[in-house]
Amino acid sequence: MCNRTKMNGKMKGSTFLKDTYSSLDSKSKYMVFKIRKYSWKFWAILAVFLLLLAGLIIWLTRPEPPHEDIPIVTIETVSTQDVKIYGEYPGTIKAQQFVEVRARVEGYLEEMHFEEGTYVEKNQVLFIIDPRQYQAQADRARAMLERNKALAQKAERDLNRIRPLFEQNAASQLDLDNAIAAYESAKAEVLMSEADLKQDELALSYTTVRSPISGYISERYVDIGTLVGPGGQSLLANVVKSDTVDVEFKMTDLDYQISKARNVNIGQKDSTRKWDPYITITMADKSVYKYRGLVDFADPQVDSRSGTFSVRAEMPNPDHDLLPGQFTNVTLLLDIREDAVVVPTKALITEKSGAYIFVLRNDGIAEKRFIELGPETGNKTVVERGLLPGENIVVEGYHKLSHGQKARTAEAPAAENK
Repeated sequence: MCNRTKMNGKMKGSTFLKDTYSSLDSKSKYMVFKIRKYSWKFWAILAVFLLLLAGLIIWLTRPEPPHEDIPIVTIETVSTQDVKIYGEYPGTIKAQQFVEVRARVEGYLEEMHFEEGTYVEKNQVLFIIDPRQYQAQADRARAMLERNKALAQKAERDLNRIRPLFEQNAASQLDLDNAIAAYESAKAEVLMSEADLKQDELALSYTTVRSPISGYISERYVDIGTLVGPGGQSLLANVVKSDTVDVEFKMTDLDYQISKARNVNIGQKDSTRKWDPYITITMADKSVYKYRGLVDFADPQVDSRSGTFSVRAEMPNPDHDLLPGQFTNVTLLLDIREDAVVVPTKALITEKSGAYIFVLRNDGIAEKRFIELGPETGNKTVVERGLLPGENIVVEGYHKLSHGQKARTAEAPAAENK
């Protein structure tokens, strides 16, 4: 029964295929014929080929796997150099010698023998005060001296006559004593007269006012005919010696402590030191003065009101470009750090816990290194501890790094290595 059913099914299927094939056009009948021509092996190979082709297309069009993003940084090799540490302070130009020319005797001013603002020599005559009164006093003192000398000579002669008579008992002891007293008194009068004459001659010499030093003289402060001296205007002019000037400025107590920590005594010479603290000053036009000055004095005590102490340096001024009273900016060489480890200031990162820098190891791993900073000079900073010469530090691109991260390097520009 079953076999009959199967045979009926096959006949019906064959009939259906024949009916379908007969309904196709000639071109479609040709395609069906071609397909029926190939065996099952062909279709198996074709299926495998199509699978391989699909796999190749999938592999070629697959998304690329994510790769590690390694940042590029600029590094610089740590080196050592001698670093000059400077301090800047406001300063004042002072004349090394500033002398007031004053009238020492009273009288009317008669003559002036200089041009204001010019250079005068030491002992050059500047003013003449009316000398007649003082000349008369000197003449009187000289006359009194001559009179007293004459009296002293007479008293000596009298004593010489009395002494032999006393030895011969022709004169009393009282006569001898009186003669000796008269002679001693006469000699004292001579000494007093000589002193009076010297005093009057000295007062007479003061009527000729001379320059006490060589230097530039100021304008006159009195006019001819003015009463000058103890009862009048005594200040006549000023003379300033400015071939060499003093530059005065103030340093803080902290500067002093830092200098002592480095065994640098400001204002004292040290034969063991290869350098001396010197200063340069800035002119009003912002140019640097062509000469340097050496610090020669530092006040041994600190002003409790300001916490500063005074420092002075001697500055050559042959062309008189510096004028006493000028304010200027002083740059002082405080210290020289020999063979100090220095890094670019821009490579430093500062946070609450301290300052650190990224060090790139030989294996390309960035290490976050905390360091102890020293003074800053220019665009460089001294590193006291934490770095060794020859290590590579990151100077650009460190904001892309974290501790332990790998990085690629780029050479630092030549300007950065200077």
